[in-house]
Amino acid sequence: MAKPSEHFVPARQRVLQQRYREAPEQAWISDHARAVEGDASDSFHGDVEPANNGGQRWRYGIHRAVGGDHDVPNPGDLLCAAQAACLHSTTRMLAEWLDVEIINAEVAVSAEVDVRGALVVDPSVPVGFQRIHCDVLLEVPAMTPGKSLKALMGSAERCCPVFQTLKGGTEVVVDWRIDQAAGPESNEIRHETGAHHDART
Repeated sequence: MAKPSEHFVPARQRVLQQRYREAPEQAWISDHARAVEGDASDSFHGDVEPANNGGQRWRYGIHRAVGGDHDVPNPGDLLCAAQAACLHSTTRMLAEWLDVEIINAEVAVSAEVDVRGALVVDPSVPVGFQRIHCDVLLEVPAMTPGKSLKALMGSAERCCPVFQTLKGGTEVVVDWRIDQAAGPESNEIRHETGAHHDART
């Protein structure tokens, strides 16, 4: 792993910081991914296509706890992967800013959910992960000041977008676009949650 003395990260990010101070609107970015059907007869598998992946798709499956085969990464695994990647990279970048040498860094993330909510077994059980745990292992030189390590840990949690999204929650809007075969009547589809819908006939 590169030593922070190289200052590779600050050299890039200082330019961006100045740009965003002068033009805050340029700081807005948008990440993308889409899930598509693999086999129309198999509701337990599909493909996900992240942006900037050269058109390559990743196979996903569903956890055996809700009827899937548990043979490939499921959405919960992908959620954990996103958190692990974000906290891992944020920690490493901030280490360069703070002149903290990291010999090795590993981030393991686990998420727990009671699937009775998703399977409508018990309406009192929320549909969603109730606990997410991040286990971070940092190997650093023996003489690394504790004050620097505390600053690194606090800054990494504060500056990790995925961590802050999961911790604080964020607005999620669903736009449903329905394509229906032409028929004698036009059906207008509405949803009580207030999500956006576009019924096309």
